[in-house]
Amino acid sequence: MKQVIRFIILFVTMGTYQALAQTSSPNKLELEARQQILQLSKQKWEWMANKQVDTLSELFHEKSMFVHMGGSWGKERELEVIKSGGIHYKKADVHEVSLEIIEKTAILLNRITLLAVVGGNEVTNPFMVTEVYILENGKWSLGSLSFTKLLSPEGGK
Repeated sequence: MKQVIRFIILFVTMGTYQALAQTSSPNKLELEARQQILQLSKQKWEWMANKQVDTLSELFHEKSMFVHMGGSWGKERELEVIKSGGIHYKKADVHEVSLEIIEKTAILLNRITLLAVVGGNEVTNPFMVTEVYILENGKWSLGSLSFTKLLSPEGGK
């Protein structure tokens, strides 16, 4: 039987979490998994902003895929894009996070406003970012990161 865990986080800044669990009394392992994934996601934005490609290389699964407004590619190209500054993720203001865990897969949605430098131009865009994490050998790794540009900063609310 597949177990689905619903968890929604709303926070004002990257460092402020206000949890709203939608499950009845989640067990300790579920809570630890949620905390690990939420922390990884938060750190990922910081590592991307600071161009910490060695740390990101450890987080990104070998078969990970990335989808951007300008194309899609795998792990090595994403790391090179970050390292070279092709995309500099300067600051991700995270407005809302939702998390679904299905067995050993976690799907996290972030509604963000991203300040980035792309092709030498500073841009700000509202996105819904989908992150897929996979649990292998007791460690969560990022399997996919996809950016969907929103028509409004509020995400249609």
